[in-house]
Amino acid sequence: MSGKIKSRIAANADLLSGSVSCDERILRDCHQLYIDADSGLVAVAQSVGVTLLAPRKKITVMLMGNHSAGKSSFINWYVEEHIQRTGVAIETQGFSFVTSGRKRESLTGNATLHLYPHFKPLHEIKGVSEYLGTEICTSRQKRFSLVTFVDSPGLVDGDMKYPFDVDQAIMWLGELCDLILVFFDPMGQALCKRTLNIVEKLNEKHGDRLRLYLSKADEAGGESDRQRVMMQIVQELCKRPGLNKCGFDMPTIYVPNPNKPSRCVNQIEEACRTIEKTINQTVQNTLNSLEKDCELITEAIADTLSQDRQTSVDNRRARCKGCLLALLGFSVPFMLMAALVLGSFSKELLEMALGDDGIEALSLYLAPVVRVFVSMSVEYQLYSCGGLIFLSFLLLILARFSFRTQPTLSGRQKRQLQEKMDYVQEVVKTKKKKLYEEYLRQSVGDQDMD
Repeated sequence: MSGKIKSRIAANADLLSGSVSCDERILRDCHQLYIDADSGLVAVAQSVGVTLLAPRKKITVMLMGNHSAGKSSFINWYVEEHIQRTGVAIETQGFSFVTSGRKRESLTGNATLHLYPHFKPLHEIKGVSEYLGTEICTSRQKRFSLVTFVDSPGLVDGDMKYPFDVDQAIMWLGELCDLILVFFDPMGQALCKRTLNIVEKLNEKHGDRLRLYLSKADEAGGESDRQRVMMQIVQELCKRPGLNKCGFDMPTIYVPNPNKPSRCVNQIEEACRTIEKTINQTVQNTLNSLEKDCELITEAIADTLSQDRQTSVDNRRARCKGCLLALLGFSVPFMLMAALVLGSFSKELLEMALGDDGIEALSLYLAPVVRVFVSMSVEYQLYSCGGLIFLSFLLLILARFSFRTQPTLSGRQKRQLQEKMDYVQEVVKTKKKKLYEEYLRQSVGDQDMD
């Protein structure tokens, strides 16, 4: 088991070593440790009644905001390719996933849900699947190989009708996304109530994932105009109790254009650093989850083996109890039959069969029973025999129920569980330790790793 996993991981590492970053390799290796059909952690955990989810190989970043806020333009700038359509009109009508891959490709809604199975519940929101799409490009710029962008529809107020419940869809995606970038457009749409309402709801549950930006800051006019716009947005946000908090920050960003220089301070790199920080945190969380899942599986296997041992002990006790009850049940009719047989024998025949000592011992033990039995009337004697027979049947029924045992693991099953525990402890944990060291060596010196 372990040799197969080791060879597969090593092969993947050799194949990708020249083209992927350390973080990407770590996330892929962790993902592979989970998904292997025979010995992956998901399959091992399932065998002992534990449900695990394989970690994703990329983080998911959702961009939301009002209509024409620059979400698609930011994605194009980040990947350094023209992937998403941009313009003043509402170009993004549905949800568009943008990810890196081997070749340029566009996927429809059904293919998108096959590519991202953890997003399949979106299909339950009426109309969403028809407005899902994925754009795959080969860009390796920045940290795009570790990011999947989710470009959401532009939000507007008024009588604008969407083909699906856009508020519900964004809220649901907010549960799964690792980072949510909210873009406010300074050109009059920044105070869109629909946008503010969704941001407030997202902040209640996922405030740590939200990042607010004033996009297209270079189009807001002079510095005084930008300050007024910022003041208006901040005032509107602070009216909402959930958003009125300490440490409020809203960097000004815009897509740089060499043909249109601007003196406005551009903090778009701050957004890139936020994405990179989320990637680093995801790598750490994935490695930590790997260790916790290993402990969870180990405990589950240990509990299963311990419970099986206890079940075996209980089964032995049940068998002993059943044997004792069965013995008592059979002894009653046997004694009655023996008494009947011995009573039909003559004294001379008994002396020949048992001898004087046997006759004396038999008389000693049976004399009290005989006296009691003789003192009864014939009717009570019949009742007594019937009662003894009923008692015999009752003891035999109790013996049968006592013989019922719980199923236990076979020797082969116990060996397999022990092998799985050894695999998790010796192979997966060792791999996790090496991956963690590899991750830390990016930041600290060798002397700090000793």
